Amino acid sequence: QVQLVESGGGLVQAGGSLRLSCAASGSTFSITAIGWYRQAPGKQRELVASISRGGSTNYADSVKGRFTISRDNAKNTVYLQMNSLKPEDTAVYYCNAHTVVFTPNDYWGQGIQVTVSS
Repeated sequence: QVQLVESGGGLVQAGGSLRLSCAASGSTFSITAIGWYRQAPGKQRELVASISRGGSTNYADSVKGRFTISRDNAKNTVYLQMNSLKPEDTAVYYCNAHTVVFTPNDYWGQGIQVTVSS
């Protein structure tokens, strides 16, 4: 079992920045990748960025050059630095941990609201 707690969301003006944090606990040794997803009203949940156990990163085209995913292994925490925010970045952001022990599993945080005003 893995528990995820997100923090750092809020309201920001267009062009501003926010940093989201995802703190993992429990069976963190089993995590193979952590990703940030987002879901805007009326839209499907989409992958924003992910980082693998080996450190490889992946970004949605819409956030490349503006968002950076990173991690602090000592704190079991993954960060999403979001710069040059746009109103279309407004969504609930979710942290996801993909684990593999004998079978794959996915764990989700509770979600955190990010609102970008124009």
